[in-house]
Amino acid sequence: MKIKKPELKNPRYQPNKIEEKWQQIWNQSGIYSPNLDTAKKPFGKAWGKPFYNLMMFPYPSAEGMHVGNMYAFTGADVYGRFMRMKGFDVFEPIGLDGFGIHSENYAIKVGRHPKEQAKISEKNFYRQLRATGNGFDWSRRLETYDPKYYKWTQWLFIQLFKAGLAYRAKAKVNWCPSCKTVLADEQVIDGKCERCGSMVEKRELEQWFFKITDYAKRLLNNIPKLDWSEKVKIAQGEWIGKSEGLIFTASVKGSKLKIQTFSAHFEAFRADTFVVIAPDHSLLEELIHDVPNKKEILDFCRKIVQKRQNEPHVEEKNLEGIFTGKYIVDPVGNGDLPIWVANYAIKEYGTGIVKCSVHDQRDFAFAKKYGIRLKPVLFPKDPEQRRRVEKLEECYTDMTNGYLTEPSEFAGKPAYDVRKEIVKYVLKHGLAEPKTQYHLRDWLISRQRYWGPPIPMVYCEKCGWQPVPEKDLPVLLPDVKDWKPTGTGKSPLANVESFVNTNCPNCKSLAKRETDVSDTFLDSSWYFFRYTSTDIDSSAFDIKRVKKWLPVKMYIGGAEHSVLHLLYSRFIAMALYDLGLISFEEPFSRFYAHGLLIKEGAKMSKSKGNVVTPDEYIKKYGADTLRCYLMFLGPFDEGGDFYDTALEGMYRFLKRVWNLVLSIKYHVSSINSQSTRLDRVMNKTIKLVTDDLERLHYNTAIARIMEYYNTLHRFYTKYKILNTKYCKTLVLLLAPFAPHVTEELYQRFKIYDLRFKNKKEKNHKSYFINHKSFQSIHLQPWPTYDPKFLEEDEVTIVVQVSGKLRDALKVQSSKFKVQSYVEGLARESEKVKRHLEGKLIKRVVYVEGKIINFVTNQ
Repeated sequence: MKIKKPELKNPRYQPNKIEEKWQQIWNQSGIYSPNLDTAKKPFGKAWGKPFYNLMMFPYPSAEGMHVGNMYAFTGADVYGRFMRMKGFDVFEPIGLDGFGIHSENYAIKVGRHPKEQAKISEKNFYRQLRATGNGFDWSRRLETYDPKYYKWTQWLFIQLFKAGLAYRAKAKVNWCPSCKTVLADEQVIDGKCERCGSMVEKRELEQWFFKITDYAKRLLNNIPKLDWSEKVKIAQGEWIGKSEGLIFTASVKGSKLKIQTFSAHFEAFRADTFVVIAPDHSLLEELIHDVPNKKEILDFCRKIVQKRQNEPHVEEKNLEGIFTGKYIVDPVGNGDLPIWVANYAIKEYGTGIVKCSVHDQRDFAFAKKYGIRLKPVLFPKDPEQRRRVEKLEECYTDMTNGYLTEPSEFAGKPAYDVRKEIVKYVLKHGLAEPKTQYHLRDWLISRQRYWGPPIPMVYCEKCGWQPVPEKDLPVLLPDVKDWKPTGTGKSPLANVESFVNTNCPNCKSLAKRETDVSDTFLDSSWYFFRYTSTDIDSSAFDIKRVKKWLPVKMYIGGAEHSVLHLLYSRFIAMALYDLGLISFEEPFSRFYAHGLLIKEGAKMSKSKGNVVTPDEYIKKYGADTLRCYLMFLGPFDEGGDFYDTALEGMYRFLKRVWNLVLSIKYHVSSINSQSTRLDRVMNKTIKLVTDDLERLHYNTAIARIMEYYNTLHRFYTKYKILNTKYCKTLVLLLAPFAPHVTEELYQRFKIYDLRFKNKKEKNHKSYFINHKSFQSIHLQPWPTYDPKFLEEDEVTIVVQVSGKLRDALKVQSSKFKVQSYVEGLARESEKVKRHLEGKLIKRVVYVEGKIINFVTNQ
């Protein structure tokens, strides 16, 4: 049957024109802006259920977005588009984390005021983000440096202060001499500032803290229940660092002084032979007040403390110590144990005084160095290894598999198996008390910088620290010329008298404002709440909307923020839950850590000059090509190696899809004998791509789409005919990855459908923009598969002669169960015939659907 083809001429694939057009149309139609109150699809039709899809808050790098940023953003957007087509009402907002050290340091570098630079960076970053074609809800964007936002950051601080979770204290803090500000412990990596890489110093300053340690137990206990990338869960667990041990109270021999020692590996408590005390422990001077070499000991301690201040967070590798001349009378019967000052003893760990034994690597090495007595009570089962442990040639620490020899009540039992019984034993005999210790420290949030939200507190000589009344928020960051950090331990705001001088909110007398600004991680610890309520000025967030949309259903970001942003956000959510403002403890239902890109085998860095910006590639190939390439070059959770030359191949693939689809402009019936095969391929592809997208296995999903395209192309090349349903499925599966070209192709399908049905022709451009029934491909249902087509149409059966492989047969699924049929095919095989010729077949063994074996007399 001849069918008149539509007259519309096939246009050339021009991604730049297509992408610019569709970005404008999407923005005009509002297809990515769900109704947050009713959760309804645009055009008034009911739609699925709310799905909050979010990429980790970006900070606007002044140089602009690089492909590593686009890699993360694209991966998040692909998932959001997939879920939207799966029937969910997807909310995917965007904003900028523009306050903080990174932005201020760049402003210093270029000699521009941070406020002015923020607007420049914002314009450039948003321009780049729009060019990527992500399905952002641009109507609900926010920036942390906008007073409409940081008003509520200040409000959050006040709520924590009122709840007793914010306090001011003098403490030794991490000081970056380059950034000229205090850093939280989490912002120090191997003793260096995580922003600039400078060695961090220790300073004693009065600062503001949040009591995150009050939540240590809950933060830790919730981790197993989180649907998060495992490496992030492990990192948080290790950072919170729970240690369960025992506190032993002992008398100092020849003194009235009693000290408490801590032991985390108490199973082998009968092995304890000495004690170490931290060099800056508060009891040290009282302990050694009467020893002859007191000065020598104190000089040693000062040297160690000074070294720690100069190199904080650097683990001590060279073990050093000095004997105090004192002993404790061990309460568990190990005799008199010498007390040593050791450079690896930390006053914040346990009690700062630790009982030591042969069954700890550092204790073992320390004792061997200084000739301290050792006594093993934990042994391996292997006789030779046990001999080495007995002779003190090896430190044995395996509490899980090692068995105890003392005390006699537990002799011969694995140490870890009797851990609880040992606790009961020491408690019963009054020997110790249980103690839980955490590595986590309170969150230090004061920053002695300019570019941040002022901490909304006022100090009055009569009333002490008072919060700014909520009606007076925001406390605006003043515009000042002298905004650069001073390095004095005070913020530049301290020099602005008009800002500093105020009245006490309580007694109205003269008072002083806090001049520090808060940590930028406070800004980003709650932003996902504010996205739901950017149109509301009366509260930080609308409680009903938060209940409807949060927790965030899918959160995608970098694992490097495991103990920074992700931990802080969990703490803030728990605090808001305790304040009765939200109904859940955990802010992110699912967190997926994406991988990192490298450039031709090397890590991207400015110093190497190999940082890649997406602009030139989008201009040359289009955003769809770059999106698909980034998602194809490696597993999304691992990252990949970016090669410029490889983009050309992805561009050619999209061009081939374009040409194939535009060649199939009308409905026809496929050749019957081949239709079932195509249906099998199509349905199998739908299932595999769906499974891949649900697991964020984007590279394999694209590979399967490519295979599907190749099948369709081969079919069309051979038969010059193809049902449009196969091409529509191709376009729908590709839509999350290449949103622009698939939108164009889908709308052209609709034009062809109208023309084929003899509808009145419309100008396709006006149809796309103005037609009331315009429905984006990104609001269409995701393709579903028919299980009946997933069954293999052929099976491979191996043919053997006397156990030796001779051939492999392709047998139709409907016939492989019939042995006589399979046997007949095998006998007809030329490869099999020559091995059966002249031989007597004693029996035929058939393993259904797998092997047929002709057993002969030879």
